[in-house]
Parts: sequence; C-alpha cells; structure tokens
Amino acid sequence: MMKVSISVTTCELLDSDLKQMSQLGVDCIDFTLGSSFPGVSEQGYPDLDRLLALKRRVRSYGMEINRVTLPDFTEDFMQDKAGSELQLEHACHALKTFGEAGISLVRQRFAGDVFPYLSEEYNSVQRGGAIARGESVKYTPVQEPPTVARMEQWWERFDSSFAKLVPLARDYNLQLAVHPSDTPHHNTPFGGLGLQRVIDTFSSRNVGLVYCAGTRGQAGGTPLVLDEIYHYGRKNRIFLFHFRNVRGSLATAHAFEEALLDEGHMNMAKIIHALHKVGYNGCINPDHITSLEMDRLNQQRSGSTMDWVAWSYSIGYVKAMLAALTEFTG
Repeated sequence: MMKVSISVTTCELLDSDLKQMSQLGVDCIDFTLGSSFPGVSEQGYPDLDRLLALKRRVRSYGMEINRVTLPDFTEDFMQDKAGSELQLEHACHALKTFGEAGISLVRQRFAGDVFPYLSEEYNSVQRGGAIARGESVKYTPVQEPPTVARMEQWWERFDSSFAKLVPLARDYNLQLAVHPSDTPHHNTPFGGLGLQRVIDTFSSRNVGLVYCAGTRGQAGGTPLVLDEIYHYGRKNRIFLFHFRNVRGSLATAHAFEEALLDEGHMNMAKIIHALHKVGYNGCINPDHITSLEMDRLNQQRSGSTMDWVAWSYSIGYVKAMLAALTEFTG
C-alpha cells in the first residue's frame, strides 16, 4: 500500500514540526541532504549511534525514516582530481552506516548532472499571489553544454562509483537510487536515455529511481510520465515517487512553472492510478512546495522553516487521492 512521505533538509527537527507531521498523517520522512546527518561534518559520513537516536526520535512520533542521502560527489570527484577518491570512501562508509541502522533507501547525488546556465529561473506568481518556481530556456546561454568527451568522462566516474556502491547496497539490503536531472535539458545525464542507461549498466534489483513526476513532466508532460511509470514501475525500479504538478514543459513551451497539485497541466489522478497498476507500494512525496501567504507570515513568528499550510494542502490532496483509489479499485 502506498504511503505519504515528507521532505526535510535538516536532522535538527523541532518537536513542533514532528508533531505537525504526525497530526497530518505523514508516514515517513525523506532526508534530502547528505551533509545534514550528524557526524558528516566531522568525519565525512554519519555517526551510527546518533543516526539510531534520530531514528528512535522519528519513530516516537509514529513515523519512519524512508529515504536518506549519501554525501555528495563534487565536481572535483567527477573530474577525477587528486584526493577526490576520499569522497567515494565516505559514500561507502555512509552506505554501510545507513544499512546498519536499518534504513533501506539511499540516494547519491552527482555534480554536473544539470546544466543550470541553459535556463533562467524566476518566481511564477499564481492564484492569489502564491509563488512557485518557473524556468525559461535561455536562447543565448552564458556557456555551452559539456562536450561529448566531457560527458564520457562524467559517465566513467559515475560507473566507477556505482561499481563500488552497488555491491555494498546488495550486501546491506539497500535500495540505491538516482533522481532525474532537474532541469531536464537536452542531454543531461539523468534524462530519458540516461535513466535507462543506469538501469542497463547496473542490472541489480538494488538499483533504481527516486522518480520525480515534476521533473519528468517538465520534459514532456503526462504522456511521458505515464510511459516511464509503466516502463520502470513494471521492473520494480521506482523506489520513491515525487508527486508534483507543473504547467508547460521544455518540449512544448520551452519553459515550465511548478504548480499546486490541482493547478498544473498534468493529470495527477491518472498518474497515481498508473502507480497502482504497476504495483508500486512505496512512498508518495509531494515535494517542491509552493510558497503560500500564511506560511510566509508564520515562519517569521515561529522559527520553523517548514511551509505547513502548503504541506497540509499537498498531504491532504495525496491522502484523498489514495482513499479514492482504494474505493475505485475495491
């Protein structure tokens, strides 16, 4: 059965935030920054005892840790600069630590998997003054995309790192995932062909995707998202699903805007039904929350960094769709 997860960027969670998650019916927490875990700043990878303490604290509010993030591979690592192999050692240590803590899903980030200089980001003002991320293609970019030779080097570094990480993921019964390149410009590594390349090169069932409907919708809308759900979902390679909506796409408008779940151009009911049809039973995470008026006012008063009005809207939307799906499918 599909569950609901929520994204956080820090392990230093307020009790009030954890209580709010519990009250909203959140099942799991996804930790999105590898650098946020206790121990990483001191030794390069998480401290097991402090990680277990965090897990117990989350469980005390009726939730579980779902997805965590390994320390990032920086540009130095991707260019194979002197001393960068220490980053791979730290990632391996982190993976082992998460496995020992009984956490089952990890994501690895790679520098250079996006080309941000090809588009211009702006604030999209939507209904009632809600603010969301928008991007428009630059027709005169400040720099050209990487050459074929540069991308071949990038993939060599990716392959060498996964050659070390995948066997460890099998040993520790972990799911090792990548996220689609966001923004999905042409030839970004984790685009349509790149995601398939990862699966083809590393055929282990422990390798898969943090699949993002928003990112892939930015590339081609509902048809592309449904096609990829059926393709990867039937292979059991979707480990976590980012459930968000967008307006437009790079393919149709050379631009896109993130949007509230009922405001975008994608058919979210069809998307969640497709997940059901392929047997997906992981978490649904409505990430990239839209900035709403009351959240901007509340954060000034409470000290919390969480957009609780927008999260409440998104969590309620997802839970209602899951309830309707259960009724519809019997």
